[in-house]
Amino acid sequence: MKYIAIDYGTKRTGLAASDTGGNMAFPRKTLVMKTRDKFFAELLEFIEAEEPVAIVVGLPKSLDGEETLMSRQVRNFLARLRRRCDLPIFIIEEALSSFEAELELRDAGLKGHEIDKVVDQQAAVRILESFLHLHEEHRQTYD
Repeated sequence: MKYIAIDYGTKRTGLAASDTGGNMAFPRKTLVMKTRDKFFAELLEFIEAEEPVAIVVGLPKSLDGEETLMSRQVRNFLARLRRRCDLPIFIIEEALSSFEAELELRDAGLKGHEIDKVVDQQAAVRILESFLHLHEEHRQTYD
């Protein structure tokens, strides 16, 4: 069962995909927000090409578990995605995924602009890995 993950951002959005067995996550693409229509066209094209059984979206929370402005923006994105896509959508709460992804990339020897190009994809990988490690009964669907 193949999944894709989305680390939504107002400027850049990272995309990751699992293998067909749903065991491992891989960075795939970064979408740059130019216009909403172009963004969704690229996203839906990616989804169609990957043929996942479901989509996982990271829902950022503050370190104390509270919703933030970005949480509300992700919820708005989720509503727009739901109108355009019939696949099941899961949400997974996350905090600091981009920060931790950047640290991983620095540890791997990347610098500056190299990191900027892939950090959102790596954050999506972290989101997808977290989801894949959850037992099915703990996975939260977005309705």
